[in-house]
Amino acid sequence: MPINVNLELTDHCNIKCPMCSQSLRDDAHGAPKRFMSWATWRALLDGLEDMDDEVHLCPHWRGEPTIHPEFDAFIEYAFTLNEDFRLFREFKLHTNAVVFGEDRARRLIDLARLAGGDPPCFRTIHFSMDAFSPESYRRTKGADRRDTVFKNVERFLRLRTEAGVRTPAAHLAFVVQPDNFQEAGDFLQHWQIFLERLGLPLDVCFDWPSGSNDAVYFRPLNCGDQDEADRLHRQVCQTLGLVGQNAPGRLRAAESF
Repeated sequence: MPINVNLELTDHCNIKCPMCSQSLRDDAHGAPKRFMSWATWRALLDGLEDMDDEVHLCPHWRGEPTIHPEFDAFIEYAFTLNEDFRLFREFKLHTNAVVFGEDRARRLIDLARLAGGDPPCFRTIHFSMDAFSPESYRRTKGADRRDTVFKNVERFLRLRTEAGVRTPAAHLAFVVQPDNFQEAGDFLQHWQIFLERLGLPLDVCFDWPSGSNDAVYFRPLNCGDQDEADRLHRQVCQTLGLVGQNAPGRLRAAESF
């Protein structure tokens, strides 16, 4: 079995999702928030070469990796060192796509193409979106960035299509919660239509996607009243036709992060 390694470039974030513990305190890990140094990044990557297991690398945990001042250089450096997959066999990025302009999208697409591999090394980008309307985005994400995020993700998908590649796959996340559950159908329909116009297949999942296609996935909110959160998640997934009426109370697929 592969081992998932999360190397957190920063625990700072540029939005304030009420559902995320990172947004509720100034010391997400019990210490002041920081940005990883070059020396630390190099040392951590060097350490991956000694791993006996297959490594799946993700430069994220609680913070938003793309706001690191040297994010692009860090990621390019990692792929430069990864000749013959000597450090990691799979790379995944998690981002809220607020800071995800055209240059960055092109650079990541180029890295995925150069990394190669079968299955592809640069497999997925998980886009944390969680809303359809600007009003719902503002409530669920604590920031007025909906239009920017949708524009950035749509542009990434168009650029990737123009480049003639299918990876990294875009996994579009929607965490079901009281402030957004009414928009789950609108969110799904928007991305179904957009991907159809690009001629791309789309998977729709009730939890973490596991395939290589672009995907929209709906996850339950992790919170104090987990039974209620699971009930709401199950209700949304039933309405969307993702599960039957006799689905279990807590819908969980095999987790991959």
